[in-house]
Amino acid sequence: MTFFSTADRALWRLALPMIFSNVTVPLLGLVDTAVIGHLDSPDYLGGVAVGATVTSFLFMLLLFLRMSTTGLTAQAYGARDPLGLARALAQPLLIALVAGVAILLFRAPLIDLALHLVGGSDAVLHQARRFLEIRWLSAPAALANMVLLGWLLGVQYARAPVILLVVGNILNIVLDLWLVVGAGMNVQGAALATVVAEYATLATGALMAWKVLRLRGVSAAMLRQAWRGDLGRLLALNRDIMLRSLLIQLCFASITVLGARQGNDIVAVNALLMTFLTFTAYALDGFAYAVEAHSGQAFGARDRSQLLTVWYAACRQAGLVALGFALAYALCGGAIIDALTSITPLRELARHYLWWQIALPLVGVWCYLLDGMFVGATRGREMRNSMAIAAAGFGLALLALPGLGNHGLWLALLVFLALRGLSLGWMWRRLWRQDRWFAG
Repeated sequence: MTFFSTADRALWRLALPMIFSNVTVPLLGLVDTAVIGHLDSPDYLGGVAVGATVTSFLFMLLLFLRMSTTGLTAQAYGARDPLGLARALAQPLLIALVAGVAILLFRAPLIDLALHLVGGSDAVLHQARRFLEIRWLSAPAALANMVLLGWLLGVQYARAPVILLVVGNILNIVLDLWLVVGAGMNVQGAALATVVAEYATLATGALMAWKVLRLRGVSAAMLRQAWRGDLGRLLALNRDIMLRSLLIQLCFASITVLGARQGNDIVAVNALLMTFLTFTAYALDGFAYAVEAHSGQAFGARDRSQLLTVWYAACRQAGLVALGFALAYALCGGAIIDALTSITPLRELARHYLWWQIALPLVGVWCYLLDGMFVGATRGREMRNSMAIAAAGFGLALLALPGLGNHGLWLALLVFLALRGLSLGWMWRRLWRQDRWFAG
């Protein structure tokens, strides 16, 4: 077996476009942080951090829309089932639109509840409210875009997700600079830029999905039938993935909430440093998405050899990329911090926690790849149970918070990622040895 075999090249053909498109997501976060971080008060940066965390918690709670769509689509693709492809798009798209409209209609009481739970200074919460009142207008489009992205990935049509993500995020960045800096709209400008970009992405994605449906032989008659059949399986899978998403969002929201209670500077610094982790995660998710698609295809075709070949290739290539990120942060982390904010106290404080960002890619890469394996096999129950184990470890690690301060938050996050990888690895090994992986 060579280090860069045919399987490695096949993995890169799908992973590289997804990495390229995925990194535009944290690039948007970097622009938001850099633009808001250069305003005259850390309250703006703290407000956007709280608002973004609340939005992530709510929207990512519905991440099952993307994940279940990818797994079911990839399996239908592997089984050469065009009706299954139609069903994998139509049913979750309906769920996404209903949920998005509900969020839009009830956003005022939801914002009140979220900010009450988060807590923090009045100045930061005021800016967070201004951000959220506009940001959540994008809910129907944002959730529908999850489904479109998951479906296009599942059929391994790599160019379409690239265009979908790049168009939306580049438009968001351009509008961000114009509205925040040019028009002086501060946090409201950052939120409005995202709303416009989400709806533009939805229009682009709908056109692409229609093109791919025709390419994959899905007829109008199949689409009319797609609303019925296998709905129970979809709902059960979505339930497990939603619980999994709830746990992960609770853990990540705790970073902001507990940081906010340590002071405005800590919440701002953690928001700044979280861009390192976000950038790494979205890049490594390019490999996870490729594993999802290949795992699902192998599951649909019941091909053990294909699954193992892709897994070994993913370990080799993603491990190398994770090492590259760790080295980059070790050598250039200080310069990146300086580029993100001009506030001197924040720069100095951020350097105290930089070494955590060096360790996180090396620990976290394995849970991203194993997530891809389980998503492709639509094994929501195992993913839910693994996340429960990791969340319990996260909570126990927080007991060190009084003694370690903000270092305790980053320690808990490291433990969380490590336990996700270890528990998923143990579950996969057990199912594989018992010859039950394809029995789901």
